[in-house]
Amino acid sequence: MTKVGIIGATGMAGSATFKAATAAGLDVTAIVRSADKAKETLGSDIAVIEKDAFDLTKADLQQFDVIVNAFATAPQQAYLHTDLAAHLVAELRETDAPRVIFILGAGSTFAGTGDDRHYAYDDIKADPANASWQAIPENQLYEFNFLKDVKNVNWVGMSPGQLFVPGELADNILYGEDDMLFDKDGNSQTTGDTMAKAIVDEIITPSHKQSRFIVTNG
Repeated sequence: MTKVGIIGATGMAGSATFKAATAAGLDVTAIVRSADKAKETLGSDIAVIEKDAFDLTKADLQQFDVIVNAFATAPQQAYLHTDLAAHLVAELRETDAPRVIFILGAGSTFAGTGDDRHYAYDDIKADPANASWQAIPENQLYEFNFLKDVKNVNWVGMSPGQLFVPGELADNILYGEDDMLFDKDGNSQTTGDTMAKAIVDEIITPSHKQSRFIVTNG
């Protein structure tokens, strides 16, 4: 049975992924700072590793076939996204297992076409109303740019649409590589359960390596 460790399993993306992976019959462990919170959120009988993600060692990580990095933090410490990616990569250099799935932001996807093709983060930054939280997509863009140069760790990145919100699995799911996706009504949104389904599918049937793909509600 595939063993999966989820960093940040009590957050929106992490908890949805934990539940979807468990429902799919995978052997899932929550990697969290508070075991009590994890058991309250996900069930009293779940497997838990109570440890700060930055304290995870190679031995901790290599007991799993797949690690899902669903780490989240406040905008004031958004730089920790890249720091954690660097920590995980440093522990796993020149190994092929575990595979590490990074949940990235939409800021690293491309908006516009032709001469106007640009990072979605540029649009976020241009709007003063986003100032209080723009550090998150900014630093997840840095995180992705860091990962693109990593050639000796088995990683894959996944980005949501323009909006990433709690919600149920979409009836139709859209997949892409680099450019922001939109449904027939012009919306670019990914619900937590849709992202979780895409992650579980990628765990069960690996389709990407050392690359990023996008998933949105169709």
